[in-house]
Amino acid sequence: MRKPVSLLVASFFLCSVAVIAQTKEKMVEAMVKEATENSHLESLAHELLDQIGPRLIGTPQMNQAHDWAVSKFQSWGIDAHNEQYGQWKGWERGITHIDMVSPRVVSLEGRQLAWSPATPKKGVQAEVIVLPEVANAAEFAKWLPTVKGKIVLISMHQPSGRPEYNWKEFATEESLAKMKEDKDAATKAWEKRIENTGYNSRTLPEVLENNGAVAIFQSYWSQGFGVNKVFSARTKKVPTIDISLEDYGMLYRLAESGSKPQIKLTAESKHTGMSPAFNTIAEIKGTEKPEEYIILSAHFDSWDGGTGATDNGTGTIVMMEAARILKKLYPNPKRTIIVGLWGGEEQGLNGSRAYVKDHPEVVNNMQALFNQDNGTGRVVNINGQGFLHSYEFITRWLQAVPVDIRKHIETTFPGIPGTGGSDFASFVAAGAPGFSLSSLNWSYGNYTWHTNRDTYDKIIFDDVRNNAILTAILTYMASEDPETFPRDRAVLPISPRTGEQIKWPEPRDANRTGEY
Repeated sequence: MRKPVSLLVASFFLCSVAVIAQTKEKMVEAMVKEATENSHLESLAHELLDQIGPRLIGTPQMNQAHDWAVSKFQSWGIDAHNEQYGQWKGWERGITHIDMVSPRVVSLEGRQLAWSPATPKKGVQAEVIVLPEVANAAEFAKWLPTVKGKIVLISMHQPSGRPEYNWKEFATEESLAKMKEDKDAATKAWEKRIENTGYNSRTLPEVLENNGAVAIFQSYWSQGFGVNKVFSARTKKVPTIDISLEDYGMLYRLAESGSKPQIKLTAESKHTGMSPAFNTIAEIKGTEKPEEYIILSAHFDSWDGGTGATDNGTGTIVMMEAARILKKLYPNPKRTIIVGLWGGEEQGLNGSRAYVKDHPEVVNNMQALFNQDNGTGRVVNINGQGFLHSYEFITRWLQAVPVDIRKHIETTFPGIPGTGGSDFASFVAAGAPGFSLSSLNWSYGNYTWHTNRDTYDKIIFDDVRNNAILTAILTYMASEDPETFPRDRAVLPISPRTGEQIKWPEPRDANRTGEY
C-alpha cells in the first residue's frame, strides 16, 4: 500500500509545480501583450517631456512633474503622494536672446546655466573679450579692471568641432595624429592659462563679476556634433551663458583678431527663494507579505539644457509603465510594490538618501530594488552588487523573462557594490539589495547625458518598452518568490588601483538644505 501513496504524493507535487509554472507563463504573456498592444510610454513621454519639460530641482516644472505623476498613478488606481524630504534654492528660467550685433548681425545659440542671475530688464550690450595669458596672479590682478562692462570668454577655443569618431572615419592617419596633438597642446595651454590667474574654473566667474564683467560666456563641448553639457552657474550677480561650440569659436576668433565683437544679451530668470524638495512615492499594497517590499526606482529630476529625456525621463516612464501593468494584471501582489521617483539625484542622490534614512522599515525589509537611469537603451547588464546569493535570485527571476529580452542581458555575480552614480547605490550602502538595470549606450555620454540635446526624439521606444516588460516581470517574480532575499555579503576583491581590499560603501546623509 505504501508505493501507491508515494506515487500519489509525487504526482500531486508535480501537478502543483506544473500549475504554478503555467500561471507564471500566462502572467508573463499577459504582461508582454499589455506592454506591446496598450503601451502608455509614448503618451507618458510626451506629457512629461514636451508639456512639462526639464525638471531642475527647485523649479516650478519640478513641482508640476511631481503633481502630474501623483495624478497619473491615481488614475490607474495606485495610491501615490509627494513626500517632502528637504528644500532647494528655487529658480525659474525665462527667455534668453543672444545676438551678435557687430562686426555683423547674427543670432547665437546658447542658454543660461541653471540658477544663473538675469540681465537687467532691457538687457545689456557689451564687447566680448578673452581671458588673457598672464605669467602669474599679480599680472592677472592688474588686468582685472579691464573686464568692467565686458563679456568675458572663459572656455578654451576648440581646434575642431568634429568629434573624434568623425576624424577616425575620414582623416588620414597623419591628419588624425596632428589633430590629437593640437588638441592636447591647446588643452594644456588653456589649463595653464587658468592656473596662472591664481583661480580655478569654479572661482574665476565670481572674481570676474566682482570686477565689473556684465556676463560670463562659456562653452562646455560634449565631443559630439552640436552638443554641449549644461550645468549650473557659479556667478551670483551677472548671467553665465553656455554658447554652442560653433558660435563660441567664432566669438573667440573675432576677439583674438581685434574685431571687438559686440553682443546684445537679454537673459530673463528669477530666484524664487527656497522651494520644497520632494520624492513621489506610489504603492501597491501586498497581500501575503505586506511588510516586505519591492521598489521600482528612477530619479525624476534632470538638468535643464534639454528636457531630461534619457536622464532620466526614460527611467521614470519605465517604472511608471511597469507599475501600471502590474496594477492592471497583478493587483494583489504577495509583497508590497513601491515606486520611488526620486528628487535631487543630480545634486548627490539626495532624494533616495533621504528616503533610506527616513524609512528604515522599508529598507530593512526590502526584497529587491530595480533602478534604471543611464539612458534610452535596452538593459544589457545586471550586477549582483556584492550580495553573495544574488546569482540564485536574479537568475531565477530572469528565467521568466522572454528570451528575446533576456538574451541581451549579461550578469555579473556577486559583483561589486556601487558607490554612487544613481539611486540604487543609496540602498546598497544601507545593505539592501538594490540592482541597477544598466542599459545599452546609444552614445549617451556624448549626446544626451546632461546636454542641450536630451530630448524626446532621442528615445528608442522599442528598447524602453523591453525595459518596462523586464521590470514588470522581475517585480512579479520577486514578489511571488517564496524565499526572502538574504543579505549576506561576498568577500570583495583587492582593488588593482589601490592594492587594498575594496570596502563596502557606507550610507551618506542627504543634502536637505539646498546648499552645495
